[in-house]
Amino acid sequence: METSGFSPEQLTVRDAILKICSNFSDDYWMEHDQTETYPHELHAALAKDGWIGIALPEELGGAGLGISEATMMLQSIAESGAGLAGAQSIHANVYATQPVAKFATPDQRGRFLTKIISGEWRTCFGVTEPNTGLETLKLTTTALPDPDGDGYTVTGQKIWISSAQVATKMVLLARTTPIEEVKKPSEGLSMFYVDFDLSQPGLEAKRIKKMGGRAVDANQVFFDNYKIPKDSLIGQEGQGFKIILHGMNAERCLLAGEALGLGYAALAKATKYARERIVFGRPIGQNQAIQHPLAEAYMHLEAAKLATYHAARLYDRSSPNHPEYDSTITQHAVGIACNSAKYLAAEAGFRACERSVMSMGGMGYAAEYHVERYLRESFVPRIAPVSREMIMNFVGERALGLPRSY
Repeated sequence: METSGFSPEQLTVRDAILKICSNFSDDYWMEHDQTETYPHELHAALAKDGWIGIALPEELGGAGLGISEATMMLQSIAESGAGLAGAQSIHANVYATQPVAKFATPDQRGRFLTKIISGEWRTCFGVTEPNTGLETLKLTTTALPDPDGDGYTVTGQKIWISSAQVATKMVLLARTTPIEEVKKPSEGLSMFYVDFDLSQPGLEAKRIKKMGGRAVDANQVFFDNYKIPKDSLIGQEGQGFKIILHGMNAERCLLAGEALGLGYAALAKATKYARERIVFGRPIGQNQAIQHPLAEAYMHLEAAKLATYHAARLYDRSSPNHPEYDSTITQHAVGIACNSAKYLAAEAGFRACERSVMSMGGMGYAAEYHVERYLRESFVPRIAPVSREMIMNFVGERALGLPRSY
């Protein structure tokens, strides 16, 4: 990757993260993928040096940096060879905690975030449901106030919850007012930061077998009259959808960075192979049928990189707390930029992974060369947390002023 134009802080993050990740070989990640074993060692190494709290306040032990630097961190993890699995092992701890840091009370921030930063706790993100999918405003999981007023009782189901097998906390979006009793579907949803203890009654997580990123678990989560305390509510009751959007734009940037890292990792493997593989007396990289597809993939990655860090910069500078706050940056512009970046980076990452496998031929299909693992993982940014088609709907409506299509 061309690193011209990045800030000194971003380059410092990149160097430090690549140094940590150099202790985790390609074979480490291949084994963890094949055995579906969680990379606890990487999480511990990142927590030890304070990187889990990269975008959380300094007074809590975080680094106080922005999503721009966090995006660079997750790109570097993926690019190191850890791929999506390595990045996803800390992914939710970075973006899902953003709404907590912004909307929680000072007491809640101290109690809830300090142990995330230290690595003692881990967070998962509970929004998606099996019967609503992308229709977040129609989710049916409920958090009903207890008669004594001491807390809530949660009932419902979530799906595709990463790291639920190892998490100790969950950022949960649930309905506190029935949808038929609110004026707009976006009302009546509340955000909670809850204890996630699978040994407690009323809570269960079932692991989902999946195509890629198998070192990090994905789950169906079931709540059956699960009790949570009153002070797990973040912000005002009924305002959870607006609150959680703060984390969703951040996630678009982070996932875009991860897709870029995956693509650059695959391209590095393929170009090395193309230089060294001799067929008919010449390296295959000398042949334009190999060289041109890889060159095109590189240019698409570089273009998506510019879109990604532009979006992250807008996200950061739209915050009044940022030293370079720009009041002219609207949330409308941030949303379009973050969604566009996620789309472009996901497509560029997939293109690089697919062409890397194809340029390496049979060896690209072999696990020992690792690019097949990258290709399997490259589907994740194209599907989650929002599909390509929904991003195009969003951009068509919000950027181009076209009629809503869904």
